[in-house]
Amino acid sequence: MPDHRHLKDTLYESWARLGKAIASAKRLELLDLLAQGEKSVEVLAGEAALTITNASAHLAALHAARLIDRRKASQFVFYRLADPAIVGLLRQLQDLGRRQFLEVQEMARTYLDDRDALEPVEAAELRQRLRQGDVTVLDVRPAHEYAAGHIPGAVSVPPGTLRRRLAEFSREREIIAYCRGPYCVFAVEAVEALRHRGYRARRLRNGFPDWRASGYPVTVDPAAPRPAVVRRPRRRV
Repeated sequence: MPDHRHLKDTLYESWARLGKAIASAKRLELLDLLAQGEKSVEVLAGEAALTITNASAHLAALHAARLIDRRKASQFVFYRLADPAIVGLLRQLQDLGRRQFLEVQEMARTYLDDRDALEPVEAAELRQRLRQGDVTVLDVRPAHEYAAGHIPGAVSVPPGTLRRRLAEFSREREIIAYCRGPYCVFAVEAVEALRHRGYRARRLRNGFPDWRASGYPVTVDPAAPRPAVVRRPRRRV
């Protein structure tokens, strides 16, 4: 007879490994950052407000759970998500957290919902409007994330650059802004700034990782800026 207990124990232990690997706020943040594209340890540490040592330890735990892959280039290490389905896992956790925790509901309402008077655009609608050519799309993530992959036809407008570039965009076309995901405020801030200056603007409900995970087309721009690599000083012997 098959050993059902052994089977169950093996399955639940495997699933628990995944749960243990993501039982850290910083590891979830690192996964969310890697959903934008491949990044070096140095860049991840800077964006997650971690030391390189701490970032490396968190990344090692995620790698051991087979949630991320890595590659070496010279003395540097770069990481990426091991499976596109991890984006779905992150969104499910975020949605569950909003349903279960009052503080998440209040923060989402304050920083997202109350600042966005119009219904966000769904990915399917945006894809159709891109085919029709009647919309301007802004990618308001950092430039190196745009370089790693973006919605075809999107214009890169990194955080902090929108105000000086407003003259590039026509008031006759609606503008759709997108960023890292449903809880990223870059797009909300961009839409607020555009509306304040008389533009018709909305945001994409989810972000670029969700667009890519849905199988929609993606453009990679090798000429765009890549993540900066911080070179560590050599130790003196």
